Amino acid sequence: MYAVVKTGGKQYRVSMGDQLRVEKLPGAVGDEVTLEEVLMLGGSDKVVVGQPKVDGASVKAKILEQDRARKVIVYKFLKRKDHHKKQGHRQAFTRIQITDIQV
Repeated sequence: MYAVVKTGGKQYRVSMGDQLRVEKLPGAVGDEVTLEEVLMLGGSDKVVVGQPKVDGASVKAKILEQDRARKVIVYKFLKRKDHHKKQGHRQAFTRIQITDIQV
């Protein structure tokens, strides 16, 4: 069985035991989170598509890691103006493992 869930403005296709990296979720390592926005459920025999969400469906996941991604360098300059600006950004993320898909 699989589900399509929405979190952090993105959609993910998940199954039991999958590990994925999503936008930062509140909670500590080891906590369980519930993803309520289930857009679609599928299995070997039938597919349920929500409009926009599937009623009563949820996905439970365990938080494995709270971290920040590698640094991305943003460099801006204006030619012939002697203007240079260098910035760095590290996006926060949460690594989760799917433990249960409830219908």
